[in-house]
Amino acid sequence: MCTKWLDEPDLRIAEFDRTYVLLNRDQFFPGYCFVFTKEHVTELFHLSPPVRQSVVEEVTAVAAALYKIFKPDKINYELLGNMVPHMHWHVVPRFATDPLWPRPIWSEPHQEVILTAEEYAERIGLIRQAIFATEPQRH
Repeated sequence: MCTKWLDEPDLRIAEFDRTYVLLNRDQFFPGYCFVFTKEHVTELFHLSPPVRQSVVEEVTAVAAALYKIFKPDKINYELLGNMVPHMHWHVVPRFATDPLWPRPIWSEPHQEVILTAEEYAERIGLIRQAIFATEPQRH
């Protein structure tokens, strides 16, 4: 996770003060994003209260943008870190019509949905525009 921002420039959505936002390459769940801390930490309590609040606000800004674009029934937030010990959220728009509803996204395997370069760019552009429309101070 520490190098993901550098390793996958084609999936970059936004850089916030405390986090980076990337589109997940697998778009089985349309709009599925990662929000991960710039600083290598594993637990929320490792962050000072003001930094923790900032991180949560940045995750919230991404969720609000995804909600605005995709109009899901629910946004799922996963913060695990068991396999990748670097603080990162899976922010996933969920729909009552998706095959795994209402179960967690990892409840069973699924066929990955890989988009074309143009489709990734379009989706990233929409999400970035929605983030900047509500968060003009972001880079």
